[in-house]
Amino acid sequence: MSEERAQRRLAAILAADVVGYSRLLDQDEQGTLAALRGRRKEILEPLVRDRQGRVVKVMGDGVLVEFGSAVNAVLCAVELQKRMVAANEGMPADRQINLHIGINLGDVVVEAGDLFGDGVVVAVRLQAMAGAGEICVSGGIYDQVKRKLDCGFDELGPQSIKNVAEPVSVYRLRLSPASEDGVPADKAPLPLPTKPSIAVLPFTNMSNDPEQEAFVDGLTEDLITDLSRTSELFVIASNSAFAYKGRHMDVRRIARELGVRHLLEGSARRAAGRVRINAQLIDAIAGDHLWAERFDRSLEDIFAVQDEVTGKIVEALVGRLIAAPARNRPSNLEAYDLCVRARALGLQTALTAKEAIFLLNRAIALDPEYAEAHRWLALNLWLGWEFWDEPMDPNRAKALAEAQRAVELDPNDAGNRWVLGVILGHESRWADSDAEFNAAHKLDPNHADAWAMQAELTTENGRPAEAIEQVRKALRLNPHPPGWYYWMLGQAQYSIGDYKSAVQTLRRPETYRTTSRRLLAASLAQLGRLEEARWEAKMFMISNPHFTIRHWSASQPFPAEDVRQHIVAGYRLAGLPE
Repeated sequence: MSEERAQRRLAAILAADVVGYSRLLDQDEQGTLAALRGRRKEILEPLVRDRQGRVVKVMGDGVLVEFGSAVNAVLCAVELQKRMVAANEGMPADRQINLHIGINLGDVVVEAGDLFGDGVVVAVRLQAMAGAGEICVSGGIYDQVKRKLDCGFDELGPQSIKNVAEPVSVYRLRLSPASEDGVPADKAPLPLPTKPSIAVLPFTNMSNDPEQEAFVDGLTEDLITDLSRTSELFVIASNSAFAYKGRHMDVRRIARELGVRHLLEGSARRAAGRVRINAQLIDAIAGDHLWAERFDRSLEDIFAVQDEVTGKIVEALVGRLIAAPARNRPSNLEAYDLCVRARALGLQTALTAKEAIFLLNRAIALDPEYAEAHRWLALNLWLGWEFWDEPMDPNRAKALAEAQRAVELDPNDAGNRWVLGVILGHESRWADSDAEFNAAHKLDPNHADAWAMQAELTTENGRPAEAIEQVRKALRLNPHPPGWYYWMLGQAQYSIGDYKSAVQTLRRPETYRTTSRRLLAASLAQLGRLEEARWEAKMFMISNPHFTIRHWSASQPFPAEDVRQHIVAGYRLAGLPE
């Protein structure tokens, strides 16, 4: 009989509960229960009514709400979190009542007013994934609201959920505080630097051959590298420039988002042993074209063309300068093509590192004195033994030898210098490491990767506040960075004891679900959020099954022993294996 009364329908399910509820009860049971009753009556219930929702049930500190609209469910959750924050004002931090909220769109079974089924299970699991004051939504909710609400979302990727057959795509709603003019803080325009500033947008591949895409991208990267060596310029890093590849946007908006005045854009065609390049320099604020030119040269002249374009841009922006020392250039174009392909594979995964090593060994066989190929080979060999379970012998010694060879071949390339610097630091040769980083910054003050990578060593030396500033400098030069920038920032924030900021940083989609997840687990553990910490630790171990605290501790340089022990303590609290 009960099955006949059961109904099915599609619904947006909101699940919420109180963060640290048991701790709050231990501190003040009567006060906590009274506050919860008050907030349900004065905040939750009116919001649910306004958005045509229905409170299905209240379970201690938790609540389950049904909506007929995904948009109404999200709007209700956002306003609920805002009002909870307002209600907490003036309260001691350890007495504040914070919620984590999950929202799912799914098929539910309705029986006697209650809800059952996977739709509910997923909502509750999403709620557990959300941090204090956060909202996590499923892919179904995201698809319904992404074009209807002015909200930002961080993609957390597919997540496995117990008793649910398929992984669920998860997104975290970005609840950004607004600035005085109403613009979300994370979208506020970046201030212009005092010196002339420029971003080189990815050149368009005009060849009929898609295989030439890597060559054109390499051309763009080389122009950025050459311009960034001019200390009189402020130059946006390539990773941020390539964030706009294939996107048709107003150049004024791009300039605002990157915090620069000038943009270089262009196209290139490679065919029949020749290369044709069109380039134009734009003042994005005034709307003027400052310079434009077309080049039609033999392919063998590609590096001369790069130098000519760089010289014309520098002259247009800051006048004639003494040219920087020439960089080591490949003598073999096939070696150059292989190295360009390898660039895009670095600092990602163990598999891409292996692919890069294969390509770079081929490039060096073709051109043994190609410094950049030696540099990238060194970096990928180092990453292999340091992070990705590759054997230490012979990769450790070979990585150092390749980095030293790169500097011998071209001491004027900042990239070669910082790669040697980071490897020397992990060999505990601190003075030599500092000398290489100082040389890198002198040769190229715009080299964002150098600033970000040095931050790791600065933290390990017991100066996390200085490391945070180094990453901030890198992020200004590279506003759309690779995920490992946030790993370096999160490690410094953890080491200084700012666990809340570390959690926010390490949950960013750029770095979440990478090796930095172990630091996220440690940060959550230090905040007392042990259930979340152990979940993140378990997820980390799935991808890193051989990790142990003992091996990690023994393999890290850490001249500041207190920093090492601080991180070890967090790993232990999070339940990572000894």
